[in-house]
Amino acid sequence: MTKYLSGAAVCALSFAFVTEAAATEWNVSVWGKRRAFTEHVEKIAELVSEKTGGEFTMNVSYGGLSKNRENLDGISIGAFEMAQFCAGYHADKNRVVTVLELPFLGVENLEQERAVSKAVYAHPAAAEEMAQWNAKLLMTSPMPQYNLVGTGAPRKTLEDFKGMRVRATGGLGKAFEAVGAVPTSVTATEAYQAMESGVVDTVAFAQHAHLSFGTINQATWWTANLNPGTVNCPVVVNIDAYEALSDAEREALDSSVDEALDHYLANYAELLKKWDSVLAEKGVEKVEIDPAVIEEFKALAAAPARDAWIADMEAQGLPGQELYDLVVSTLADAKAGGS
Repeated sequence: MTKYLSGAAVCALSFAFVTEAAATEWNVSVWGKRRAFTEHVEKIAELVSEKTGGEFTMNVSYGGLSKNRENLDGISIGAFEMAQFCAGYHADKNRVVTVLELPFLGVENLEQERAVSKAVYAHPAAAEEMAQWNAKLLMTSPMPQYNLVGTGAPRKTLEDFKGMRVRATGGLGKAFEAVGAVPTSVTATEAYQAMESGVVDTVAFAQHAHLSFGTINQATWWTANLNPGTVNCPVVVNIDAYEALSDAEREALDSSVDEALDHYLANYAELLKKWDSVLAEKGVEKVEIDPAVIEEFKALAAAPARDAWIADMEAQGLPGQELYDLVVSTLADAKAGGS
């Protein structure tokens, strides 16, 4: 009997080891700290674990695995299985999705931003380009239109923008450059120090980032309605890791994307509701730019940036016009549908 029980115990122990070995654990590289910008990443990790009974888990690391500018490189070599990055950090590596960073596209809310991003991510050119980095586009990180915080006298006219040193990446940087500002593309985590040291006068961010990275604490004013555009920050997974998932694990991941994004949008909506009280608490002036100034800015920045982007993409063998038209048509459909 003792021998029999010992054998049973060994079998049980062996089974436990097999079960443990069969569990899937992914490392996820993001940066900064947990905030509105990462809530969909946190939520998808929670959902995947729930749906698989804890057999598929994700460890979300805030800067412990990679620098934010190197997350796509880390994905390409399999250093981790999932990561978030922003297109403006390395536009040459993710040319297709930079169409979503063109200035003054006319996106009015996060639902519309989600819709246009989803359409571009689904385009074969986007999938093909990301595959070069062994990456699969999983979901976007929808952000509101960017606005400026700054110190000193508020910048209210295009004349005020001339010579302004602004932290702005990608298409936003080019837009500000078109009206005489001097953009710099320091990363989000470097923005506070750049502002504090005087490297930049102003910083263009979405509301959550002004809070998370402390730039609102340096500011004396914030532009409420400039809305020149936003940045696009995909969440990607390593293709080899994705294909190695079991059917059940893959289904758990794929089916959680929309749920995670729904959570993200609901969470961000709560932040936006509180924004005016944040400004009041910190003594930051809310500046409304004259609509005529915004139209002037748009005239100088939008069409030239669009035409240059399309020409550049077409010259590189990418369907620039087709991608731009896709954004325009998807946005029109979203607005027609009430988004």
